[in-house]
Amino acid sequence: MAELSEQQEQDQSETNRIRRSRSGFWFGVIILLIIIGLAGAGFYFFTLLRNQQEGLGGEVKGQMSKQIADYQSQLAAIQTQLATVESTIAGKDSHYTKMLADYSQLHNEKLEGTRKQLSEAIGQVQRQLGKTRGDWLIADAEYLLSVANERLHLIGDVNTTREALEAADQRLRESGDAGVFKVREAIANEIADIKSVVVVDVVGTYAAIQSLQNNVDDLVLLLPFTGKALVPPAETPEPVVQDSTDEEGVIDSALDQLEGIVTIRHTEHEVKEILTPEEAQFILSQLGVKLEMVKIALVQHNETLFQSSLADAKKWAEENFTQNTAFSKFIAEIDKLNALKIHSQFPDISGSLKMLRDITKLRLESDKATQTTEPVAPVIPKQPAETMAPIEAVPATQ
Repeated sequence: MAELSEQQEQDQSETNRIRRSRSGFWFGVIILLIIIGLAGAGFYFFTLLRNQQEGLGGEVKGQMSKQIADYQSQLAAIQTQLATVESTIAGKDSHYTKMLADYSQLHNEKLEGTRKQLSEAIGQVQRQLGKTRGDWLIADAEYLLSVANERLHLIGDVNTTREALEAADQRLRESGDAGVFKVREAIANEIADIKSVVVVDVVGTYAAIQSLQNNVDDLVLLLPFTGKALVPPAETPEPVVQDSTDEEGVIDSALDQLEGIVTIRHTEHEVKEILTPEEAQFILSQLGVKLEMVKIALVQHNETLFQSSLADAKKWAEENFTQNTAFSKFIAEIDKLNALKIHSQFPDISGSLKMLRDITKLRLESDKATQTTEPVAPVIPKQPAETMAPIEAVPATQ
């Protein structure tokens, strides 16, 4: 029994060993299948990953190619802009170079002009310093001639003009220059023309107009006006008492008493209104103003204004004042003034000034005339010794 139990145990243990070996085999097979499945799955995923990587690489390459193309286009645009900037810079550079050249040329021209003016000024100063007394006298004569022309044509001062011409002639005579002979001849003719000019007595004419202004109050207004001062009545003898029945004597006595109070004035003009004292004063003042305009025209030597102002004053007097003795004297004085010529026709005295300003030409002409007319020394024939008179010594005067 014991051996049977041991054999059974051995059989059972062997059976258990066989079972264990079979379970291990199948476990190994399962493990192997699992490993093979895992390997296949890994290969599949690897292949899938590889395919994905290849697709991703294509996309990356496409994107990179697109980005590279964009970068190339941007680079081309940048190069174009750089070319434009370079051309602009080159144009501005040429423009600034041209401006600098122009400014340099202008500066050189101004510098040359300034140098020329300075040289002329220095030459003029040297000429001024090198002038002789005769040159200064000629320059002074030229100034006097210009003053004479200005005083005559701008102011009408005949006396000052004549004195300036005479002074200029005196300067030319003292200069001793042979070229001023023609200028002195022209000055002599101009002095003669100036002496023939009739000079208006401005002071006397002004005094006559002032006298007319003072006599304005003596004129009688044509129209009556209120507020006129009464004429003091003349002393009349006391009336003789007559019979009351004599009516003619009473009327005569009343008329004699009223004769010194009431003045009856006959006029040919129709009295349309009675002036106020202000209007009467305005008429008198207006006549004085018109005469004042005549004085202003006289001082200014304005012939047109002088004549028109006199005509205006005469017309105003004829329209507003009574024609009596004072009025006739007033109109006669206006007509006398109207006959005056306050602005004479002055002669042209600019010829001598023009000739003197061209003194160099006159000097050349004088030198040529001197050379052509220079007398030749006559040849004195020799006389025999016996016919020659002895020369006596002239005693020295003390």
